[in-house]
Amino acid sequence: MPTAKPTKTPWFAAICLGLAAGTFLLYWPITHDGFTNFDDDGYITGNAHVKNGLSWAGILWAFQTGYAANWHPLTWISHMMDCQLFGLDPSGHHLVNLLFHTANTLLLFILLNNLTGAIWRSAFVAALFAWHPLHVESVAWAAERKDVLSAFFWMLTLIAYAKFAKGEKPSATAKSPGFLASPFYWLALFFFACGLMSKPMVVTLPFVLLLLDFWPLERFRLSALKSLLVEKIPFFLLLVGGCVVTYLVQKTGGAVSSDPLSFRVLNALWAYERYIAKIFWPVDLSVVYPFPAHGLLLLGMVAAVLLAICSLAFIFLSAQKSYFFTGWFWFLGTLVPAIGVVEVGSASMADRYSYLPSIGLFILVTWALADVAQSRPAKTFLAVAGAVVLIICIALTKNQIRYWQNSITLFSHALQVTTDNYVACACLGQALDVAGDDKDALIYCREAVRIDPDYPPGQFFLGTVLWKMGDTADAGAHLTAAVKSSPHDAGFQYNVGKFLLEHGQLNQAALFFATAITNNPDFAEAHNALGKTYLKEGKVKDAADELSRSLALDPDNAQYHYDLGTVLLSTSQTGQAITEFSRAIQLQPDFAQAHENLAVALASQGKLDQAISEFSTVIQLQTNDPEAYFNLGFAYLNDHQPAQAAAQFSGELRLAPNETKAHYRLAEALEQQNDLAKAIAEYREALRLTPDFPEAKKELDEILAAHPELR
Repeated sequence: MPTAKPTKTPWFAAICLGLAAGTFLLYWPITHDGFTNFDDDGYITGNAHVKNGLSWAGILWAFQTGYAANWHPLTWISHMMDCQLFGLDPSGHHLVNLLFHTANTLLLFILLNNLTGAIWRSAFVAALFAWHPLHVESVAWAAERKDVLSAFFWMLTLIAYAKFAKGEKPSATAKSPGFLASPFYWLALFFFACGLMSKPMVVTLPFVLLLLDFWPLERFRLSALKSLLVEKIPFFLLLVGGCVVTYLVQKTGGAVSSDPLSFRVLNALWAYERYIAKIFWPVDLSVVYPFPAHGLLLLGMVAAVLLAICSLAFIFLSAQKSYFFTGWFWFLGTLVPAIGVVEVGSASMADRYSYLPSIGLFILVTWALADVAQSRPAKTFLAVAGAVVLIICIALTKNQIRYWQNSITLFSHALQVTTDNYVACACLGQALDVAGDDKDALIYCREAVRIDPDYPPGQFFLGTVLWKMGDTADAGAHLTAAVKSSPHDAGFQYNVGKFLLEHGQLNQAALFFATAITNNPDFAEAHNALGKTYLKEGKVKDAADELSRSLALDPDNAQYHYDLGTVLLSTSQTGQAITEFSRAIQLQPDFAQAHENLAVALASQGKLDQAISEFSTVIQLQTNDPEAYFNLGFAYLNDHQPAQAAAQFSGELRLAPNETKAHYRLAEALEQQNDLAKAIAEYREALRLTPDFPEAKKELDEILAAHPELR
């Protein structure tokens, strides 16, 4: 066993404070950033399950869904908690990312210090991790919560494992033999499971445990190899389970690339070299990197030779200094899930994938340079050089953070530092479209389609921009091309259908929703959207059937219960409608529309007391909604409570003073209270606003005929 012990000096607390404060202050500007149109909509702003906040139904969905081609329930739950606390205010979501990154930095420092006892080397590695510009993407991107969350559990796993491996005594009550008796072992296993439920990239963690056994724990001996492998069996079982679930979910979600294996291997080799280059020279960083247009064969072959030379050299050097082996293969191994052999998405590499792998190279270089610098002048020079490196990292990171202000700044920068970046063109075009800059939006969307006509989002965004500009014929052609480019992508077909539905193209929308359902019969959102489309087309029975199917697939979705209840109410199936609205409210207590429709249904059955209670709840939820006051007032009027009714109609008129029907109903309520003078004034105001109002004229004439003195 190694003799290194954690260094406990007065500097320890100061270093922790410096790392935490430095990281927090450096990244604080991200709390002023907005959401982006790159995954933030699918993960947060456009995800009904997440926006509803934390609930039991949401937690069940998180564990059951493969949405966004990933299974990471803890990530979904963390986003739900953010919405519960901050709503859709992006500052809160970014703040939580920053807190996790700060915690990860401190945990990394504690881990390395505990393992090696080298406090200053550990501090330097933690500072590099905290302030390296390559890690901005993982922290500043709200949808990348899975990065910082999974890293949090990664660090906790390694700390717990180190406690176990360094010979911590089991508890006095433990009866299980060997490693099973250690609470730290089970804690490490638990944290690893949490990491897998945050982001599947942590599947490489069991191999990192073996690397730590080699260095710095020095447990890796041939005589102990069997026991080391046996104690890792539970970790590897979790690993296999995580890999199987992730592959199935990503394949079902259409995220697994169909590019030839040779292409994927060559790109992976080349990507390794680019990651190394950007770790040591972090410039021209982009949110998305396109695949090389040509020369990939040569780039891949050169990269393979260089990687082989480096691997052999570090294996040779590890005979003297074991950290060469651990550091290098930490880097190589932890990148495997994201390097592109099993290719996911449309990018050749991504900054976020380096979040954990870069630690391996940081360790290797830091320990190697520190061992070389043995004399006092050399140590002084190394300390100064290290400080300069950290200052440069801080400056570059501060600059990189600026680009994450919004989608326009983010993708404009991406186009400046990359070439033929059709993804950035498409996303910038969409962002400009949302900002109202149709002219520039059209330019960038056309450029995206020119670079890659088979990129579905490019065709889709171009189609939407053209449609808004009035060129529906050309827009339809591009929307069709978008779907043809991805014929089996149910999610994409659903998005096209949703756009067409929003723009009144019911027949075409229904066709796309039906196609999405054909490709994925369990696509609850598509069934729901098709049901809504049928309802707008007047096909009430078909609408009810589709809405029922969506509810059967997702029974804890409040919106689906509400939608079905609305159809049932329109077909006079009031009792069943009440059941659906009540269930929607049970799942989402602040669902104002469900309270309103439930009140309408109850009122139609003569249950005015219950209806009044529901209408009152609507006002509590929507205090500035004039119609909510009118509905409650009308319910009071029907329940023969004219004073309460008059108060509600007056409340509506404070918000909408020119609402004719409110003046008319207020006049009725006043008349029932025998306040005829005020009733006459309200009838006359209703007629002033709407002269052709026979009911108001009739009521006014009757009062004046009976009380000529009030003329």
